[in-house]
Amino acid sequence: MLAEVNLTPKPGLVDRVNCGAHQDMTLLDFYHSAEAIAPWLPRFIEHGIHQCDLSGPAALNSLRPLGLACEHSMFNATGGVNTHKGSVFSLGLICCALGRLTARAEPISAQAICQEAATLCRGLTERELRQSNPQQTAGQRLFYHHGLTGARGEAESGFATVLTHALPAYRRLLADGAQPDHALLHTLLVLMSVNRDTNVVSRGGMAGLQWLQQQAAEILSSLSPAGMREPLSQWRVRVFDAQCIARNLSPGGSADLLILTWFLAQFPHHHLPPQNNNGAIGVPLC
Repeated sequence: MLAEVNLTPKPGLVDRVNCGAHQDMTLLDFYHSAEAIAPWLPRFIEHGIHQCDLSGPAALNSLRPLGLACEHSMFNATGGVNTHKGSVFSLGLICCALGRLTARAEPISAQAICQEAATLCRGLTERELRQSNPQQTAGQRLFYHHGLTGARGEAESGFATVLTHALPAYRRLLADGAQPDHALLHTLLVLMSVNRDTNVVSRGGMAGLQWLQQQAAEILSSLSPAGMREPLSQWRVRVFDAQCIARNLSPGGSADLLILTWFLAQFPHHHLPPQNNNGAIGVPLC
């Protein structure tokens, strides 16, 4: 969460230079939020360990009170500002999935974790979007009007956007020697170019989403081999940021997926459990 919010510049999002398209939150809010959420992440893992034998939907249902308690801590820390509600949902799922795999002594990889998260969310969009009152929540309204499944659909897919687009790009950039922040910024643009971000649609409609995706894709297509190291590329992102602010567009859904991308990149490519510095099998928690 800190890696994401400190990344600067970021089109339409809170960073170390400005508050993006947000007038209700600051960089400090995100720091307080991350600090409040952090202690809950091991608890999500522990919950997955203890509920490893439950079916996916049953385990998800049992996870909800813990997620709501984590949300409550976030809102207390920010004075009611929604900084990381999407990340509480996605990281809670991912950490619970990690715990379930660990308890069952199954091989751990980014793909395995995401597949387990998909198992937890099996049938979620059907239950909460298709069969529910379309006017009850913002997510249900967006599904009703535009067919967007948002965070629920992404989770039920096993975070396919991350596994298919963001994670391969981020790993390739790091392997090619890119600086971590440059790799993250490039990956954010990849996400913005393909993600059907409900945060953007709620502010600017489908036309706003189409514009944002096109702008991100154009910046990516204009990159030289130097990528985000090149000052011109940084300038284009800053211009994009100013345009997003003027249009009141914030790709918060893509920011949430960037956090997941960073986290999943800490796991090895192969399907073997990671080793700690002592050579023992372990789970990387930081």
